Amino acid sequence: QLQLVESGGGLVQPGGSLRLSCAASGFTLDSNTIGWFRQAPGKEREGVSCISSSDGRTHYSDSVKGRFTISRDNGKNTVYLQMNSLKPEDTAVYSCAVSYLAIVSLEPLHYDYWGQGTQVTVSS
Repeated sequence: QLQLVESGGGLVQPGGSLRLSCAASGFTLDSNTIGWFRQAPGKEREGVSCISSSDGRTHYSDSVKGRFTISRDNGKNTVYLQMNSLKPEDTAVYSCAVSYLAIVSLEPLHYDYWGQGTQVTVSS
């Protein structure tokens, strides 16, 4: 069955780092786009980053450019989000999602299937 499983979240101090993983099953990453999104309580879901598994193109939201890096390992069917220089405003539930049509976009409406999310808390 189709499944996306996020892991790697936790509690980290400002300035720290975390690496999130998105493991896919039931499909492969060679012909679609994987996006990372986040949602804080009371706020709309925000696109963070995405990567095309066919040509490797990446996009980042302005709020994370220079701090976050998305990457993929097609052999392991896994996408990663390396988060450095974390700020308290990065606190949110982070979810990965797949766009079956490989739409390279940070708009949630273009994504078709979602993981359960992993909590990231940045606090001193």
